[in-house]
Formats: sequence, C-alpha cells, structure tokens
Amino acid sequence: MSTATRDAKPLVGLPADTFEDRGFIFHSIGDKYLRAVAEVAGCVPIMIPALDADLELEGLLDRLDGVCLSGGPDLDPHAYGAADRHPELGATEPALDGFELALARAADDRGLPLLGVCRGSQALNVARGGTLHQHVPGHRQAAPASRPTHPIVVATGTRVARIARRRRLRVNSFHHQAVDRPGAGLRVAAEAPDGTIEAIEDRSRAFVLGVQWHAEALADRRAHLALFAGLVEAAGAGYAFARASKASRAA
Repeated sequence: MSTATRDAKPLVGLPADTFEDRGFIFHSIGDKYLRAVAEVAGCVPIMIPALDADLELEGLLDRLDGVCLSGGPDLDPHAYGAADRHPELGATEPALDGFELALARAADDRGLPLLGVCRGSQALNVARGGTLHQHVPGHRQAAPASRPTHPIVVATGTRVARIARRRRLRVNSFHHQAVDRPGAGLRVAAEAPDGTIEAIEDRSRAFVLGVQWHAEALADRRAHLALFAGLVEAAGAGYAFARASKASRAA
C-alpha cells in the first residue's frame, strides 16, 4: 500500500488494452472507466500500460490503493488450461493475458481492493484458478451499452446485494465468455435467468468483486455506480490506514 506523501485521494490502477495501427502499438482504456473512477467515485485513476516484463509490478503496486480490471478481448483458453478452442472464440492476446493475470495475482496477494468488469471479472476468476465458458450464446445485445436489456438475480447476503441494495438488477450484456468454475475463494453473487454467472466475489476480503456486465456504461444509475464507489471506498480505507501507520512509525 502506498505511503507516499500526496493528497487524500486514493490511486486506482486500470490496466490498458493494446491495439496496432499502421505499425504502431497503442495502449488504451475506455473513457467511461476512467470517469466512473475519477469523476463519480472520487479518486485518481492511473492507466497501467501493458508492458509485460518491462513493467516492475511490485514497484507499481507500492503506489496503488486499488485495481480495476476492465473489459477487452477474449481470454486465451490456455490461460486456464483448456486444451481446445471453441469455434466461436474471438481474437485473443496471450501477451496481454499474461500481463493482466500477473497484475491481478500480485494485487490480490497484497490484499488490494479489486473490481473486475466483463473481461476483468473473467480475468479475476482465472487469476484465482477458475475456468471460463468459451462461448455463451445470446449474451451480446444490439442496443447501446447505456440500455439494460436483461435481468439478473443477486444472491442474498452478498456484497453485491449490499452495494446495489436490491435482489434484482437489469444489466447490459456485451460478452460471450463467462465464468464456468469459480476460482479459489470466489463465490457466485448473481446469475442471469439462464444460469450464466453474472457476478463473483470473495466474501472474506474487504473488496474483491467481479461483474459480467459493463457497469461503467450504466454509472448514471445508483446501483451500478455504487460498484465503483465501493472499490474507491475500500481503496481509501487502505490508503488512510497506510498513512496512519506511517505517521505512527515516524512518531
């Protein structure tokens, strides 16, 4: 946890995706993720470039108070030990998978608050040793991301239920992969009517949560905005603890 001298806003890291254009590699993160973390939830978002071994994760995580794993391309089946590739599997980026999974595991080992969104939820699950369905038909909507198109049922007593303050939510859907077997310590927190896992969480931790829908596109609705607020609240609590510990040692 960071103990550097700075203002009272915690720092939340968001790993970037990569794409190539005219021979140049670019690193990017969706604007709505950054705004949900910064403008709405009240902290400083830090975009993390996917530099693989060139980026020293431990030094980076020393300065962060939380991590948000965002959406992106399909995870390669080899990342979770699947031998065969489904014919509907989209393009994969194994190097990006390796970087993001290493980041997720390192942050998790440190006890940093973690929120995974869509691919980020799947990456969180794989980082904990879970597996994925390579293709779930009927879960990619034609409507804009700002429009919820199907309901989910939230399990009683979960962090999602406490954050959203309801047992039923309407969500958007832009995925075709989903959690199959939850990873170590993760429990199902919400499901779609067809049984697709829509949220996972570790109830023993301050904040480890993954949601399958794109909550950043629904951040104008309290129940979805609250997911980012919960991440930032947990990150801020850890930051405050780190500052108090540093002051105590200096006294």
